Amino acid sequence: MDPFTYSYPVKVYFGGKAALQHLPSELQRAGGTVLLAYGGGSIKKAGIYDELLSMLEAAGKKVVEFNGIMPNPTYAKVQEGAKLAKENAVDLILAAGGGSVIDCCKVISAQAKLDADIWDYEYSERKMPSAFIPMGAIVTAFGTGAEMNNGAVITHEEKRLKSPLFGAYYDFAVLDPAYTMSMPMKQVLSGSFDALSHCMETYMGSPRDINLSDEINEACQRNIIRNLRATLKDPKDAKARSELVWAAAMAENGMLKTGKKTDFQAHMLEHQLGAYTDCNHGHGLAVIHPVLYRHMLPEAQKQFSRLATAVWGIPGESKTEAELAQAFVDALESFIREIGMPSTLREMGIPQETDLKAIADSTMLMPGCCKTFTHEALHDVLKECAG
Repeated sequence: MDPFTYSYPVKVYFGGKAALQHLPSELQRAGGTVLLAYGGGSIKKAGIYDELLSMLEAAGKKVVEFNGIMPNPTYAKVQEGAKLAKENAVDLILAAGGGSVIDCCKVISAQAKLDADIWDYEYSERKMPSAFIPMGAIVTAFGTGAEMNNGAVITHEEKRLKSPLFGAYYDFAVLDPAYTMSMPMKQVLSGSFDALSHCMETYMGSPRDINLSDEINEACQRNIIRNLRATLKDPKDAKARSELVWAAAMAENGMLKTGKKTDFQAHMLEHQLGAYTDCNHGHGLAVIHPVLYRHMLPEAQKQFSRLATAVWGIPGESKTEAELAQAFVDALESFIREIGMPSTLREMGIPQETDLKAIADSTMLMPGCCKTFTHEALHDVLKECAG
């Protein structure tokens, strides 16, 4: 592995009734005004909103609500939240939701303490914010692992970019698997595949020889595949859901990235697809991964062949490394069909006239990928994805 310094700042409360057991003590340490942020209201239908509000009221907090955070949070929504936080002198942001809510609040936390426009600050001035409003995350939809890091994916509609911004780390995160049981199955599938994608994109970086971080990664991938299959058999399987929630967190808490330079070319391509189409993130990844990986076969042969045997259980005795690498891509594609996710952009409902070249041309090229892609090559990938 490469040299590294490992430090993990997010305190995680995992398990049943985790919010009821631990949120009151966290609120005691916070100031008097709390911004309660959430999305379209699913937390109200699930009863989570009432539980949180009851604890906030019991702690004597003034609650400022910020709702309507959309699945692909926009830069305008970030600015709306930052303005609200400033005007109300918010002491703590409590984000209740999935990756979109949690990502949006990371940037709100930073923008509310910054006089400059944070997009220009990070992309033009090449600076990172250093002051933040403290935050807590209540995870109600798993998959992105957004509560585990300080990166956020935000859609700047004017610029037609869906790009990373960096904000605050959460001071604490509550992961109660029961809070995720009301997720629609489409979202469970999407979130689980996103977690699997995070693992694969980290694994496909460098160094490319086997190392401890990659061996832990293999276990996470096996766990996601096994427990997603169990969830499809029984959507109420609490043990399987618990494993998926923690696997998604492990995929993005930095542990698998220790000593690694990551890939994430599939994510960058899907982000721009989302910027132009507002598509489902997990579905886009499911369509892109097998096609992109076929384009990477010669360069990624060693890692793909390891994944074939270590993750997918494909016997390697009578196969060459190249045959095993191909078998891995085939197994991944077969699994995507098995769990009922789309395999083409057409199946996703993306119109034929979508400007795939503009999407490819605006995609960030990732130096950690084992194949050096060009924008033209990514356009070829998207054309093959179209179906």
